[in-house]
Amino acid sequence: MDNPSIRIAFRSLISLAFAGVAVTACTTHEYPGRRANDAGDSSGVSAVAPSATSTSAGENVTGATAPTGPGWGIPADGDWTTQGRDYANTRYSPLAEIDTNNVSSLRIAWSFNDGVLHGHEGTPLVANNTMYLVTPFPDIAYALDLTKPGAPIKWTYRPNPSPIAIGKACCDVVNRGWQLADGKLIYNLLDGHTVAVDAATGKEVWRTQVYDVTQGVTMTMAPVIVKDKVLVGNSGGEMGVLGSLTALDLKTGKIDWQATSTGPDSLVKIGPDFKPFYSWMQGKNLGETTWPAGAWKNGAGAVWGWITYDPDLNLIYAGTSNTGPWNAQQRPGLNLWTSGVFARDPDNGMAKWAFVFTPHNEWDYDGVNENILVNLPINGKQRKVMVQFNRNGFAYTIDRATGEVLVASPFGHENWASGIDSVTKMPIVVPEKKTEVPGHWVRDICPADIGVKDEQPAAFSPRTGLFYVPVQNICMDYKGREVSYIAGTPYWGADMTRHVGPGGNYGEFIAWNASTGKKVWGIPEKFLVYSGVLVTGGDVAFYGTVDGWFRAVNARTGKILWSQKLGSGIIGAPMTFRGPDGHQYVSVLAGVGGAAMVTKAMPGFPARGGTLYTFALDSAVPAIGQTSAPGVQGSQSGGSSNGAQAKGKR
Repeated sequence: MDNPSIRIAFRSLISLAFAGVAVTACTTHEYPGRRANDAGDSSGVSAVAPSATSTSAGENVTGATAPTGPGWGIPADGDWTTQGRDYANTRYSPLAEIDTNNVSSLRIAWSFNDGVLHGHEGTPLVANNTMYLVTPFPDIAYALDLTKPGAPIKWTYRPNPSPIAIGKACCDVVNRGWQLADGKLIYNLLDGHTVAVDAATGKEVWRTQVYDVTQGVTMTMAPVIVKDKVLVGNSGGEMGVLGSLTALDLKTGKIDWQATSTGPDSLVKIGPDFKPFYSWMQGKNLGETTWPAGAWKNGAGAVWGWITYDPDLNLIYAGTSNTGPWNAQQRPGLNLWTSGVFARDPDNGMAKWAFVFTPHNEWDYDGVNENILVNLPINGKQRKVMVQFNRNGFAYTIDRATGEVLVASPFGHENWASGIDSVTKMPIVVPEKKTEVPGHWVRDICPADIGVKDEQPAAFSPRTGLFYVPVQNICMDYKGREVSYIAGTPYWGADMTRHVGPGGNYGEFIAWNASTGKKVWGIPEKFLVYSGVLVTGGDVAFYGTVDGWFRAVNARTGKILWSQKLGSGIIGAPMTFRGPDGHQYVSVLAGVGGAAMVTKAMPGFPARGGTLYTFALDSAVPAIGQTSAPGVQGSQSGGSSNGAQAKGKR
């Protein structure tokens, strides 16, 4: 914001919003990842020392850079208009008012309770001084006015999706994100519809049924808009769905093209230009012939994760889910193209290459995690790569033009594979961890079904050249069992129990060098780290824990600089924006749910919630009573009647 008078007014309005806040958060100097011999910092929060090399101030230690230039979807530096902030899904913001020297003075500016007690996995968006967020089912959209104290509601959109969807969703009724484009807020409903809402008024522009929820198909992923296409995928890998990616027309919502994840080449959209790098993925109709007859129709490969886009190569990258059913004894073969990733032409959906991370998947290791696009030197040559931290425990650095795997190494604890074959890039499976014998318990498979990392997105900083990754340390005992397919009912075929991995900490937050495939530093956490990550131009990385700690870390050293306990567990991804007063703010949704509930029996596991918290530097938020906005009385500051909980109103 360039207008100084508006900046002053906004600060004054925010000051009114601070009076007597009654949020459930509390600041503390205790945290689970603390080590006994760590040195304290200026905030009183002891730091966790880096476990490996640290970067020096201002140094990019890997040479990795984020793609830039026209077409990469990079918003104005103070805005955040897509879930990953840019097409490369870096989740990096250049804002630097909040930095490693002052982040310890962050405080809550305002909060907003949406009243929905399910898992909150999305990232708020900001454009034109308005914040947009969508709840889990019933998928209510809110627009909040950032120019007024406490960010009151501008409009509410209630799509009223079918309640049938609640019983069809695998793992909570979450919504992983929404996007702003062409003056619209666009997102998916759990019941298989995609909607476009006028961003200024909250009025519905179009609504399209993409999938049939009665068949067990739901929608939880965040759409991505590329040119004039809205790209959406389905959920239901545990219901025997036929996974697919669908493109809708941005103006009308009309379905343009659809590509399945399994089946004959005509359905998968594989043609003469399809050139997978490895020979075991080359051939005709492999999405059909690597299955028992007809099994591909219920083989899953749902597209419920993240989509990235390279405008220079004109390729989109979308992963496919687990193989159905889990019981692998029922489906001998490689089971292509589940548990993998496709590079496709966004204009027509035609596949250009594919790679399968876990062929003949026996452990529920989906391939849907985010593919972060960067450019980095490998063996002296600059490569355009995508980096995926796969559920199977290996981090892959892949040439995104060809599908060649350049680096693949474990980024957390796994014991199901002894490594990756140097020629085929297939996992080398440990025989004792195979699960194909029905009725036979296989003990201590690491990771468990939710992986060393699930869908919660990592981040990349072009300043340090490092990736910042939420990691899980969880294992399972597993037994396959026979299952029959009945449309709209679970098609699973396994029994399972989960337990913590070595060391006793369920979570860790790490920095990763994708050139070498090495961890740089790590912060162990008692509970799962199931939040997404934000990293900024101030060299601060933000993440949250399932027990509700929201932390700020020095992105170069791994030193914890600030922690705040929120009212519920954090499984959404934080973001940052510039307010109308010109100051930097950080927001995150707290509301535990989703797959994080697999650890709900842990002592200290938090209650459900649904609250957005927004933070600013203490210096950017004047003390109560110091200032007041012209014409605004303290009683007007909260907006509590419409759900916004501002300081001074509770």
